[in-house]
Amino acid sequence: MTQRDVKNRIGSVKNIQKITRAMEMVAAARLRRAEQRIRALRPYASAIRRMTRQAADAAEGLPRLPILAAREEQKVGILCVTSDRGLAGAFNSQILRAGLRSGAEHVREGREVLYWASGRRGVSSLRFRGHDPVKEYVGFTDRPAYADAREIAGDLIAAFVDEEVDRVEVVYNHYVSPLTQHVSHEVLLPLKEASVLEEGDEQVDGDGGEPSTPSGEHEHHALVEYEPDAEEILRRLIPDYVEISIYRALLESTASEHGARMTAMRSASDNAKEIIEDLTLEMNRARQAEITQEIMEVVAGAEALS
Repeated sequence: MTQRDVKNRIGSVKNIQKITRAMEMVAAARLRRAEQRIRALRPYASAIRRMTRQAADAAEGLPRLPILAAREEQKVGILCVTSDRGLAGAFNSQILRAGLRSGAEHVREGREVLYWASGRRGVSSLRFRGHDPVKEYVGFTDRPAYADAREIAGDLIAAFVDEEVDRVEVVYNHYVSPLTQHVSHEVLLPLKEASVLEEGDEQVDGDGGEPSTPSGEHEHHALVEYEPDAEEILRRLIPDYVEISIYRALLESTASEHGARMTAMRSASDNAKEIIEDLTLEMNRARQAEITQEIMEVVAGAEALS
């Protein structure tokens, strides 16, 4: 490789380094906003999910709502929450691995699996693997709105009530820190099997361990009287519970995406710096070799003249 080739390559790597640094700074700025949103939502989401489960327990023995009924599970719906963009390390791949692994387990047990996908990466990957999503939701993963969660929740509730699926699960990245995101695998419906996570709890799946559902053995419930009755409250509360659960998953995923991208871009910038140092050393060696060659030619020419 000539000195000019090395110099051109150094210029190319420096341009890439500028891009990765810019992407890291953009991801860091977006991450701060996403952290604020998810920290504000977590207590509310935990409270409404806990309240929904308590109302469901109080409604035991009353005429059952269709959305409360635990049926024989023949069809399972899995919502995979991914991102619209890549360049975020293993962020998307670990979600897809967990979702497909869960689907494969259901298939081995004789159940049919249907997939819903949020994010272009999830949609394209599922199609590539031969699993066409029932419905796809794209274009909002950078900053999801509550309306997006309401749309997804409406479709999943309708599929469950219409008995298109007998169980609804959601797989997403739970945000811990910019360096750490855990794959969370939760059951949304039927409500009796739903995972209820308290604030700060995690339900880890995939590379982080096996799914774990809080047992509730140490929970303390106050005596609550419902007016109107618990069943009527559940009719109004359950759609909100599903919407909030999905909205939380979207916000957790967004924060995790920005954290993963910031980390990946920082690593790319560091790698670019190392490559530039190696190429600079190689260029200096090539320059030194050219200078040495020129000196030897001058000395040989002087000796020939003398």
